[in-house]
Amino acid sequence: VQLQASGGGLVQAGGSLRLSCAASGRAISRYAMGWFRQSPGKEREFVSLINWSGGYIDYANSVKGRFTISRDNGKNTAYLQMNSLKTEDTAVYYCAATINREFLRRGHSEFWGLGTQVTVSS
Repeated sequence: VQLQASGGGLVQAGGSLRLSCAASGRAISRYAMGWFRQSPGKEREFVSLINWSGGYIDYANSVKGRFTISRDNGKNTAYLQMNSLKTEDTAVYYCAATINREFLRRGHSEFWGLGTQVTVSS
């Protein structure tokens, strides 16, 4: 599976962005999908995940109520809607796909995409 994240950019605090993670090479309908982020000098951190059916969703406490993860298996794509963005959300965002959502929650994924930069200005 090849994953391509897109939708990052520069936005003012309080603004919104929608990230997309398009998969190719294999259908992702059996995979849990997740988003992680990494800012300079910090370790990569979990942001959100969604299981294969969309019936289970998890968020990091720092983004709960502001970010929404979703997926469209027919389009082989996952999304991350980010609202009420804060300067501390600035990071490179990565999408990931793996079968086991518990592994994914701990940052272990079979497939990773290249990141997309999100910059939130004050």
